[in-house]
Amino acid sequence: MQLDSGLVSLLAGLPPWQGFLVLIGSGLLVAAAVRVLGDRLLVQVTPHIKGDVDDIVFRGVHTALYVSIGLAGAYVGARLYDIRPAIAVSLEAGTLSVIVVVWMTTLLRVGRQASAAATDSAYIDRQMVPILQNVWSALVAGGGIVLLLVLWDIDVTPLLASAGIMGIIVGLAARDTLSNFFGSLSLYLDGTYKVGDFVVLETGERGRVEDISVRSTVIRTRDDILVTVPNSKLNSAAIVNESTPKRKRRIRVPVGVAYGTDIDAVEELLLDIAEAEDLVQERPRPRVRFRSFGDSALNLELLCWVGNPALTARATHKLNRAIYKHFQAEGVEIPFPKRSISVSAETVPGDLFGEHTAGFPTDGGHRPE
Repeated sequence: MQLDSGLVSLLAGLPPWQGFLVLIGSGLLVAAAVRVLGDRLLVQVTPHIKGDVDDIVFRGVHTALYVSIGLAGAYVGARLYDIRPAIAVSLEAGTLSVIVVVWMTTLLRVGRQASAAATDSAYIDRQMVPILQNVWSALVAGGGIVLLLVLWDIDVTPLLASAGIMGIIVGLAARDTLSNFFGSLSLYLDGTYKVGDFVVLETGERGRVEDISVRSTVIRTRDDILVTVPNSKLNSAAIVNESTPKRKRRIRVPVGVAYGTDIDAVEELLLDIAEAEDLVQERPRPRVRFRSFGDSALNLELLCWVGNPALTARATHKLNRAIYKHFQAEGVEIPFPKRSISVSAETVPGDLFGEHTAGFPTDGGHRPE
């Protein structure tokens, strides 16, 4: 092998075993120098980045980086010197295999540590951290195994074909599970809801989201019943999230008063009732709307806001009680449908009205002659 200049010429003049050792030693020295400089750089950079994930990633990766630089000397020596092909191939493949294993192990460990730190982060949904961590581990382990097989000249085509067939079989067998998994990812990426939100489903169930897992979402209804809904169904259904964009919710209290009632006085009375209720928010202010002329009443509606979707039922209950009591005290009539029934005595047989109807028996069933 003809080597041209400088250090390469010097290495070429040495016996192969000496040059090989020089390269390995040089790689170790460079790795030590990079480690010292890298540690100083990390001390200066990581404090300026918020969170612990960056610190875990940088400090977890730098060891694998130093090991890779140190082993690079052995790989270069195997490429430079005329070593027997069998030994050279094994040395190159072995060196690269060690580097692959070190990086694969490092990335798996960094993924676990980063997911543990991200669980307490306010920017990432803790329900999705295990999912992302499992996907990361599968990708790293699968990629590392494929690289190791390629380095040792093992044909991966049959394995890929078998993996494709197994993937089809598993996909058909676990179709619902995969559908729920991708449904959970879609719900997370879309930001449809999170734990603690109040949601209303298409089927009418309303409650607070208790848990979001890979397979399903658990909702606690107002009757304190846990409803488990598969994520695949939620992903394709219309969901009303009452907690977004703000947790304040408007409630509507319909009120009917009799015709002839002073609606200005009723409106003022309803506003006073709403302002006196502790559950009703001051902003936006309560308001009253005259909705329609009913069959037997003037239909009005009291509109006001509560601070949490969970308070809508309680606030409606308290407002209805207060409205009824104040209407009674102020003499405001709440109309209700009335029906009058008239019955003619001439069409009713017997003595229902104390009278005998001609033509009907009154003496034991015998008709008078």
